[in-house]
Amino acid sequence: MQASKETEYHLPNYIAGVASQGDDRLEVFHPYDNSLVGSLPLASSSEMDAAIAAAVAGGEPLSRYERSHILSNARALLGERKDAFARLISLEAGLCLRDALYEVGRVQDVLKFSSIEALRDDGQVFSCDLTPHGKSRKIFTIREPLKAVVAITPFNHPLNQVAHKVAPAVAAGAPMILKPSDKTPLSAVRFAELLYEAGLPGWMLSVFVGEVDSVVEPMIRDDRVELVSFTGSVQIGKRISKIAGYKKLCLELGGNSPLIILEDADMDLAVQLAAEGCFRNSGQRCTAVKRLLVHGKILEEFTRRFVAKAAEYVSGDPLDPETRVGTVIDEAAAMYLSGVVEDAVERGAKVVFGGNRKGALLEPTVITDVPRECDMVMKESFGPLAPIMEIRNVDDAIALANGTDFGLSCGIVSNDMERIMKVVKGVRTGTVNVNEVPGYRIESSPFGGVKDSGLGVKEGVIEATKYMTTVKTFSLPW
Repeated sequence: MQASKETEYHLPNYIAGVASQGDDRLEVFHPYDNSLVGSLPLASSSEMDAAIAAAVAGGEPLSRYERSHILSNARALLGERKDAFARLISLEAGLCLRDALYEVGRVQDVLKFSSIEALRDDGQVFSCDLTPHGKSRKIFTIREPLKAVVAITPFNHPLNQVAHKVAPAVAAGAPMILKPSDKTPLSAVRFAELLYEAGLPGWMLSVFVGEVDSVVEPMIRDDRVELVSFTGSVQIGKRISKIAGYKKLCLELGGNSPLIILEDADMDLAVQLAAEGCFRNSGQRCTAVKRLLVHGKILEEFTRRFVAKAAEYVSGDPLDPETRVGTVIDEAAAMYLSGVVEDAVERGAKVVFGGNRKGALLEPTVITDVPRECDMVMKESFGPLAPIMEIRNVDDAIALANGTDFGLSCGIVSNDMERIMKVVKGVRTGTVNVNEVPGYRIESSPFGGVKDSGLGVKEGVIEATKYMTTVKTFSLPW
């Protein structure tokens, strides 16, 4: 069954909550059939300046209760409109409805945890009479919100990545200027409208798209901006680090996550985790499984069972409820992925399942005998590819896991605690999940990586909320 498409979304930018229209518009196309989904006006440099000015000027500060109440209202509204939001995600990103609905559910969790965080009393008290040099005083800490936060979000989670920036900012009371991906901006604007409807004052959030040279980079450089929070590619993240100047940075730059499967692994679990890790969200997650590192003793059985499992992940029209793998973000991305598969095959790898491409639709693809130095496994292959690589032992697995420039997440399937802990301690990464996909987390837990995956600054609702504030201390006689 094929679901019908909806009317095109013609949306405005929102500068401090006020809708703006322009003549030059950014058009958004459905990756599956290249049909027009909607458009947004391109913001001018003067509108960008107005957004920053509105954030810095602020308004009547919201109490903790008010911030929590707004986030709770937004969560309720999103629950009422989850199907519409999921459809919009599928239309602009090409993700299947199953994955889009899951994403909306995760955003509801982000809003819930952020509403809780808004109520948290995070101050500390330090007694000063602890040493011979102390005094009869107490030092108190309070957190104060930053004056202007810039967030730049990627295409692969059009709603959840936005929520992970915006909701903690609301919880902290920090005004935000949001620039969503040019490929998937429509969900972000709809989310902003929902927050305004929930009671968020306009000065707390501006949303726009604009030209990189004349609007986005000047915004990043602007001295009034106190934090730039970016999720996206290594190349752009490093560019931001060079031009941002003297301000806070939070950079989440992708990954190359291995799933290590040792010889004692529960085979059913290993196959299930590998399939979900490689193929969910069309493989377009920074924490998606990019390398399957399988012990030689079980390699043949795992490969056979994994290929059978991969056949269950039917690719096709993202709006068809039966589809389990939609498109990648566009045809250029699919062509690149086909190219890295071809490169691996030329070096001796074998495609044992899938591999066919039609436009932006790339079938789930299982590749064996993958050379350790090919682009498919050394770089981030952002799509539904499942390269299988043989490992000799746990030390070999750790060396191979550490053999790229990335360090975001890792998974291990085993019941041997000694070897599990060797992996936990030995892999240089932000997360290690045991008998789970590398990307597993809840929305409040710390998240982030090292090396080319990021600067070690963590996201997740609790850490992001803290990072959008500064700590002030004051002391009193006691």
